[in-house]
Amino acid sequence: PNLAIFRDYAMKPDPTSSLPPSILLSHSDTCLTVFDAFPKSIFHLLVIPRIKPPFSARHLADLRSLLQCKTDVAKELLMNLNEEANKVKMMIEEEMMKRYKFKWDIWMGFHPISSMEHLHLHVLSADLCSPKLKLKKHFNSFHPNLGFFLHLKDVLSWFDADPSYYRRMVKLDRSQYEPLLRDGDLCCWRCDRALGSMPKLKAHLQDDFDKLTKREKATLERK
Repeated sequence: PNLAIFRDYAMKPDPTSSLPPSILLSHSDTCLTVFDAFPKSIFHLLVIPRIKPPFSARHLADLRSLLQCKTDVAKELLMNLNEEANKVKMMIEEEMMKRYKFKWDIWMGFHPISSMEHLHLHVLSADLCSPKLKLKKHFNSFHPNLGFFLHLKDVLSWFDADPSYYRRMVKLDRSQYEPLLRDGDLCCWRCDRALGSMPKLKAHLQDDFDKLTKREKATLERK
């Protein structure tokens, strides 16, 4: 895969003329939103900051490099991502209602370590039901409570914390985060039940989602 493809997207002066609708959902002056090519949930999009002054590609290489910038500048960029992500969330919710007739949670967050070059914010539905979710590291990287998936609201809260806490958090030490991808049991993010393998976990997650869909359908029918 082209590990710099997000950076390529972020440098485009006119994304709509060069990116097809199968890739690009929307864009603004500061960000663009693309469909994840390997979605790990039913809905999975990426909000990518565009490379514009005062930022260079180096500043936006990943979350860690952004957080080495001046705090007010870094926070402003994250707030722009947050604004765009909330619009994306509304679009996903509309699509949920069209397809499933109900809405469920949506997560927004970053990975502290990424194989892809250029900062990107994940916006995905809270189900982790996808054929592309194949490996333990995939699942653990999006588990909402494990600690590897950094929720946007939590990252934003660092700016209001004690400066020493901020300095500690923004280091994003690889040695702290990498073990979270591989260590421990495979546990359902909803019920914490330990599942011994990815096939068992995936079947459990799908069963959970099917039950949720059935409950919501029954609720609608009672109205």
